[in-house]
Amino acid sequence: MDNQNLNFEEFLANYAPEISPVIFLVNLVLTGLLAFILGRLYAKYGNSLSNKKSFASNFELIALTTMIIITIVKSSLALSLGLVGALSIVRFRAAIKEPEELAYIFLNIAIGLGFGADQWLITITGFSFITVVIWLKSMIKPAKENKNLNFTILSENHLNISLEKIIETINPFCKGLELKRLDENKNFMEASFLVEFNDMSELNKTRNALRQLDDSIQMNFLDHKGII
Repeated sequence: MDNQNLNFEEFLANYAPEISPVIFLVNLVLTGLLAFILGRLYAKYGNSLSNKKSFASNFELIALTTMIIITIVKSSLALSLGLVGALSIVRFRAAIKEPEELAYIFLNIAIGLGFGADQWLITITGFSFITVVIWLKSMIKPAKENKNLNFTILSENHLNISLEKIIETINPFCKGLELKRLDENKNFMEASFLVEFNDMSELNKTRNALRQLDDSIQMNFLDHKGII
């Protein structure tokens, strides 16, 4: 039994197949290329209220890091087992507010895993299929093109201004209004809308109407495709 344990330990320590620098370089290029394409897809077809271009700028780094890690650990069973222990103490601290963001992060990780494991055909085929699905979904159900502004309102709860009152105040001055997100606790309420204004005068009227409810209401306007 001791000999078997010793042999297994030697196997773990010595098993390290050589990694071809050429293949590694090709994997890096392909991983970065697919992550870049995915970032452009997300920026164009994503429906997130966050800054899509800023979020997509991390895709290459996520995919390449995953690919390098998998390339290293696949060459050593000991490293693979050690990775499990290392991941158990890692905590993902970034706030993922929308499921769509998480889906794209997983897709980036999948790209890195695929090329890190030298599964070129499967990874490229799978990515191509997902790209077609994203494009078809955008054709069947286009993004909210008729809404041109992300509008966030922050109100402290002691003001006793309800969500219904806010919507009632905004509605007369806009062509379209859609509630996308609502965060509420004992201290404040934050509501995010997709809203369409014809011109700047309607936007100013909305601001003035909300100020009449209370001067302390905080408003944030994020240009989606241009007001003017």
